[in-house]
Amino acid sequence: MADRVLFVCHANLCRSPMAEYLARRLLADRPVEVASAGTDAIDGLAMHPYAMEVATESGADPAAFRTRGLRPEYLVDATLVLTATRRQRSVCTALAPGALHRTFTLRQFGRLAAAAEPPADSADDPLRAAIAAAAQARGRLQPAAPDEDDLRDPIGGTPADFRRCAEEIERSLRPLAALIGAAG
Repeated sequence: MADRVLFVCHANLCRSPMAEYLARRLLADRPVEVASAGTDAIDGLAMHPYAMEVATESGADPAAFRTRGLRPEYLVDATLVLTATRRQRSVCTALAPGALHRTFTLRQFGRLAAAAEPPADSADDPLRAAIAAAAQARGRLQPAAPDEDDLRDPIGGTPADFRRCAEEIERSLRPLAALIGAAG
């Protein structure tokens, strides 16, 4: 089974689908699958129209995307779980306590990955090597203010709000892509 990154937000309409599509583009040449879910999602809805615009602008075709509610097995099967907020991280670890050490907020993991030492060549499992390198960086960083871990929900906002959210997602994903690249 391939390594998998799972993105989690509230309704799986905006942040986690945008993260899924942006990660798919950034990690296209890496042996990593990406998926998303929502802690309070209703299964089967289309992505928010503004999120769909962002995904389309990144070169994706999100027309077939459908929301899905978070299930414990998604967390168990994921190599890395990245949530939009601290609250969603707590929900994930309550549903699957075994995922605790591989569940982070997206912004938190981005900071850790940016501060991590590049892992030694681990071509057999570059995602796990990247996670381990980011976890080791945790002890070298000053704790961040709580609001620095949460990704603001653009729901109810303008297309520009969705683009700003997508830019923050991409800023947080770039260090992960670099770490995976360094490991494999």
